Amino acid sequence: MSATLSVPVDAPAERWHGRDDGPGDAHLRWHHVVRTACGEPGPWDAAFVGFRSDEGVRRNKGRQGAANGPRELRAALASMALPAPLTALDAGDVEVADGDLESGHRRLGEAVTALLDSGSPVIVLGGGHEVAYGTYLGLRDCGVLRSGGRLAVLNLDAHFDLRDDVRPSSGTPFLQMARSEEEHGRRLNYQVLGVSQPSNTEHLFRTADALGVRYLPDTECGLLDVARVDAFTDAFVDGGDVLHLSIDLDVLPAAVAPGVSAPAAHGVQMEIVERVCARIAASGKPLVVDVAELNPDLDVDHRTARAGARLVHRILTTRHAAVRKA
Repeated sequence: MSATLSVPVDAPAERWHGRDDGPGDAHLRWHHVVRTACGEPGPWDAAFVGFRSDEGVRRNKGRQGAANGPRELRAALASMALPAPLTALDAGDVEVADGDLESGHRRLGEAVTALLDSGSPVIVLGGGHEVAYGTYLGLRDCGVLRSGGRLAVLNLDAHFDLRDDVRPSSGTPFLQMARSEEEHGRRLNYQVLGVSQPSNTEHLFRTADALGVRYLPDTECGLLDVARVDAFTDAFVDGGDVLHLSIDLDVLPAAVAPGVSAPAAHGVQMEIVERVCARIAASGKPLVVDVAELNPDLDVDHRTARAGARLVHRILTTRHAAVRKA
């Protein structure tokens, strides 16, 4: 491991701010523990990088505004109270401001690889769901997978995002992943929880079947379906040595997550989504999470930002406790 950690970003991280109730570990909140300058090699208990991009949403003819998602997710997370001390790094943001999504993906991939190879769980704050392919590029080039480890990808989403478009967009990232894995002689281990039938054409279901995608529809993810959801989640965890959890906030009901490009009429309840996230985090396996589609311009009372931040909080605190226990 190198003596210093260098993470390529376009915009350096800004200092986190939030509520302060006093000194000492008993009053810790996220903004107290997040450092905003790279240098120490890690590992960190949490490593953040932002992806300021609306380009994929624009190409997919969605409602733009997700480029401001990273800022709002940080703000919502900053004052959340920590159950125990931990270490955290914010590496800053990769920004797609010129329409060159492909270059942005490459830069994000380089940042994710650097953070993951430091031994840290990585949280990528999006951005439209095009963020997922940039995250994947970072995973593809990390040390564990270069050494023959298995990648497993779980998308919490109302959509498959397997569109076959001329240009990459927020609707194409997982088909891009599948094609990249095929080029490397592998089959993408891809699962989706929360798929909405009315939001996906029959062609997309056929594409998913042809790629061997395992999926659980939103209608089978209710509070009475916990055993089925747990089994689905455990199969994902068991199927990889490195885990990629992609959270599109439109998987949640519109009342919980109104601030997305495509609010869900049905969705998966927050209790179920949080349970899935915690179960994955408790595995302690190398983990990269991206959070996508938060559009602050469409949010109501910061509901969507708070929901996304709570999921990130649960993932990182659960993983931290599991690793310490092990």
